[in-house]
Order: sequence, then structure tokens, then C-alpha cells
Amino acid sequence: MADQKVIAITGASRGIGSGLVAELASRGHIIGCLSRKGAGPEDHEVAGTLLNFPCDMEDEDQIAAALNGLAEQAGRIDVLINNAGLHLEGPSAEVPTADFEKVIATNITGPFIACRQVYPHLVAQGGGLIINIGSFFDRLGAKRNAAYNCSKAAIASLTKTLAVEWARDKIRLVNLAPGFVATDLNADYMAQDSFKEFVRRRIPTGAVASVDEVARLVAMLVAEDLPSLTGETIVIDGGQSINQ
Repeated sequence: MADQKVIAITGASRGIGSGLVAELASRGHIIGCLSRKGAGPEDHEVAGTLLNFPCDMEDEDQIAAALNGLAEQAGRIDVLINNAGLHLEGPSAEVPTADFEKVIATNITGPFIACRQVYPHLVAQGGGLIINIGSFFDRLGAKRNAAYNCSKAAIASLTKTLAVEWARDKIRLVNLAPGFVATDLNADYMAQDSFKEFVRRRIPTGAVASVDEVARLVAMLVAEDLPSLTGETIVIDGGQSINQ
């Protein structure tokens, strides 16, 4: 298949990651599913070519081994999607240092390592694409989310930095920043009347994003050759972050 790509996706087992795997596999791409358990999507069956690798984003050796293993089995890597993430919340005055550091390790240190490790594979292909899954929290002072907010602001900054530094290698980076996304992981919370009222009041479109929306946007970015689109943050939040 002429437009078939080899795509590494971290956090591929559930939530947004699972949706990314399903959408991209359905379009004929070869998907490297990187997750702690070393398995593909756990919440539904996915047809297509899936190669599974254990990958704890706090373990540098596992990140390197997973990406090198994918390149060896599939023959190359064209795209990296840094999707794995951790969200721990609590009053900032009470957050344990260990919890703060764990969020930072998973949400920014791990993705940086993955970018660095995939770099020679993309160079070998004459270029490629890295999509970092950030959050619109990168621009908010959302209370009780100090570590998460910091990590997502950092991933946006990393995207800009590497986009400038690696442009000469024809490697593009995009930071995709969703707002609230409905997944199986947050279904109970989003079913609460208080949250539904929040959505009606704060999100102009009147709804949270679906995993399918995010996945189709990612698929579009993967499919289209847009040399000038690099270093940018694309927000998909129903207008919430600009609603004043």
C-alpha cells in the first residue's frame, strides 16, 4: 500500500490511545502498540496489523527497546504519537513530591525520550511526523492540577523546540491539545448532572469531544503532507478555552 505508514502509539491500550489504534489501523497503517502491558486495545477488537510492545513511559530502556523493536519488525517508523499520560489531581499545597514527579516523568520526560529515540529512525526515512497529545490545560490555571498543567505546557514547548531544531531533517511536530474527551475511563464522572451542567455552561458547542473526533483529526494529520505545519498546537475543545 503506497500510503501505508508505520506508526508507533504510546498508551495504546485504552481511552484515546485505543481509539487512535482502531482508526489508524482501519486506514491500512501498521501500528506499533506501546503500553505497560505490552498489549493492544483492551476495550474493543481491532482489525489490522498490530505489533505489540511493553513500554512503561517511566522506563527509558523500555521506550528504546519498544521503538527499536518496532523498526526492526516493520522495517521502519514513519510516525510517533506520544499519547500515554497520567493525571493525578489534588490541592497543590498537599501534593506529594513523588506524585508531582511521577506525572512529570510520564507526561513529559517519557515523551522527550521517545522523541529522541525515534529521531534516527525518522532521519533514516528522510523525515517523518511526531504528534504529541497535549491538553488545553496547557493554557489554563486549572486548580488542583498543578503537575498535569505543567506537564502539558511543557509538551507544547517541547513540540516547538524540536520542530525548529529538526526541521532541517524534514521531521515535523504537532501538539494536539484536546479539551474534555469522553472515554470509558471517565464515563461515570461525565454522567454526573453537575458535569453535564458545566458542559452546557462552559462549552459553546454543548458537548465534549469524542475519541472518534480526536482519532480522525490525527488520521488527517498523518495522511496529509503539510510541510509548513510544524511546531503548532491544535486545540480541539468545542471552543471552551476561548469562551469568556
